[in-house]
Amino acid sequence: MNSNFKISIITVSFNSVITIRDTIESIISQDYNNIEYIIIDAGSNDGTLDIIKEYKEHISYFISEADNGIYDGMNKGIAAATGDIVGILNSDDFYPNSFVISNVASTFEKQRCDAVYGDLVYVKFFDIDKIIRYWQSGEYTVKKIKNGWMLPHPTFFVKKHLYDKYGYYNTDFKTAADYEMILKLLYKHNIKVFYIPMILVNMRMGGASNSSILNRIRANKEDGLAWTKNQLNKPLFVRIKKPLLKVKQFFLRPKL
Repeated sequence: MNSNFKISIITVSFNSVITIRDTIESIISQDYNNIEYIIIDAGSNDGTLDIIKEYKEHISYFISEADNGIYDGMNKGIAAATGDIVGILNSDDFYPNSFVISNVASTFEKQRCDAVYGDLVYVKFFDIDKIIRYWQSGEYTVKKIKNGWMLPHPTFFVKKHLYDKYGYYNTDFKTAADYEMILKLLYKHNIKVFYIPMILVNMRMGGASNSSILNRIRANKEDGLAWTKNQLNKPLFVRIKKPLLKVKQFFLRPKL
C-alpha cells in the first residue's frame, strides 16, 4: 500500500541477539511502502550488531552507543525520525502480520486523527505461538483513564509533530515514561486518538516494568508520579486500579 504518510518505526535494542531478528523481519515484511526504519542500540556486545548489519539495506538510521535507558533510546529515535507518524517496536516485540502498518496508515487517513493504537498479546519468550496475556484495549475515554486504563504502548502510533510540540519521553522515569506520555497526550492535551480493534503487536514476556516484583512496585509508584508531573489531580485509588485491570488479561483470549 502507498500513502502520503511516511511512517518512522523505532526499535530500541540492547543485547537482543535472541529476539531482534524477529523484530526486524516483521517490519521489513510489511506491505506498506513508505516506512523509515530506525534502530537505536545501546552498545550491544552479544551478536546483536551482527544481525542488524545483515539488514542494513532496510535500515534508514542506526547508531550503537551507551545511553541512559530505554526511554533515552526512544528519544534518540524520535529526534532522528523524519516521518509524519512515529511508532516504537522494541527488540522483544514483533508485528503479527504484514498489514499492520498499512492498517495504521489507512486509519490515519480515514479518521484524520492524531494517534492510533490497538490490541497486544504477550507470548512466551521461546514459544511465540503460546499466548500468555491478551491486552484488549478498547476505546479510550476520560473515565477509563481515571480508573487506571492504559493502552499498550507498542501499539501506539502518533504524529511526529506532537512529540515536537509536547515533549519527548521523560527519562526521570525508569519504567513508566510510556504511561506518562499517554497521560500527557490523551488526557492533558486531549489529542484525537482512534482505536483499531485488532492485534497490532506480539510482545515476548519479560519487559522492563514486568520483569520483577521490585520493578513492578517501582512502576506503580511512577504511575502516581506521572499525574503529579503533569500537574493533574490524581484520581483516588488509581495506583491500585491500574494493576488490577491487568488481571483479566490472563483469562481473555483473542478470537483467531
